Amino acid sequence: MTSQGRLPSLNSLRAFETVARVLSFSRAAEELHVTKAAIAQQVRILEAEIGALLVERTGRGLRLTEAGMAGLSDLRDGFGLLHRATRAMRESSGGRMLVINSSPSFAASWLVGRIGQFKKTHPDLDVLLDTSSETPDLTGTVDAAIRWGRGDFPGASPTLLFSEHVFPVCSPALLTGEHPIQGPQDLVHHTLLHLEWNPNFATWPDWGVWLTAAGVRNVDTSHGVWFNQMSLALQAAVQGQGVTLSTRAIAADELAAGRLVTPFDTEVSTPFGYYFLCRSDQVAAPKIVAFREWLISEATKSGLVTHTDKV
Repeated sequence: MTSQGRLPSLNSLRAFETVARVLSFSRAAEELHVTKAAIAQQVRILEAEIGALLVERTGRGLRLTEAGMAGLSDLRDGFGLLHRATRAMRESSGGRMLVINSSPSFAASWLVGRIGQFKKTHPDLDVLLDTSSETPDLTGTVDAAIRWGRGDFPGASPTLLFSEHVFPVCSPALLTGEHPIQGPQDLVHHTLLHLEWNPNFATWPDWGVWLTAAGVRNVDTSHGVWFNQMSLALQAAVQGQGVTLSTRAIAADELAAGRLVTPFDTEVSTPFGYYFLCRSDQVAAPKIVAFREWLISEATKSGLVTHTDKV
């Protein structure tokens, strides 16, 4: 076979695909469990075989050259097919693994405490719970994902599990004491715990929006403590540090255990929700159906908003 027809090594192709996806030698090294130097060397080997520069440094990091971009889509598809073929061979030998991806906050606050029940009712399925902040590539090793958003997930078949509604929560200790919370106007005596919101999602209701809905005007929302994750604000509320806005998906277990209470009835709806995502060609796969139906059942038991199938 000529040099032009010979495939480069899988190691160098995998190193380049990972670098191209995360645009960082360091993050690629962490993902592949090798050193940064090893990743850089594999990319150089591939560039030598291809005969072109694939990745170049910029003032802010890395970027792909035109040659690097040219084959990236097909390369990703190729690795996706390899993963699926390997999974099919493994499952045909008797092992059935279900890989579910979730955001860290949702996994920690809701999914982890329930996943054991799925395993009990489906002993033939092993489950790998993978967490990441970004929506995963469903053509690779991940079977399905649970993601928060508006429902627009290109390349995936989404099922709305439950919508998001925002309301205040606090420790039951704040219902008594020197300034007991009996009505929304009593918030003037308590610390407001805020979520430092992503500007890409400007429609998320903050304290000002909730107080307007509750008809309260005398509470200053410019002070308090800010958090970059709702789960952190929730833990501060559990510890009696103040009052925060939350959702049932994040606060369900703390509310059920009595560590948090909802002092008021007013809720503000949002255009967001939690979605179950899978590939369109896997919608009817038995293990996908089993996990999706289990999620819907657990969401209903948790008192979350009833799902709407396939949006």
